[in-house]
Amino acid sequence: MGSIGDIKKEEIIKKYQLSEKDQGSCEVQFALLTHRINYLVEHLKKHKKDHHTRNGLLKLVGRRRKLAKYLESKNSENFIKLKKKLKLK
Repeated sequence: MGSIGDIKKEEIIKKYQLSEKDQGSCEVQFALLTHRINYLVEHLKKHKKDHHTRNGLLKLVGRRRKLAKYLESKNSENFIKLKKKLKLK
């Protein structure tokens, strides 16, 4: 993920991982996607005509939506906590 940076990515993984060696669980993926989406939203506020980035953002939002649906069906309590932690609706 070129847009987040390796140090920021490691911080996000440590914050949302379920166990010490966890790096790719759904919760971690959801958090990484959310932070990347937030970054792109800020970018698009400055660069309104960047349609290529807008298309990438829409793909990420779709991927996060699918992941959210899966997480909610798998364990709704943890998903609600994760949404609160990420300050999402």
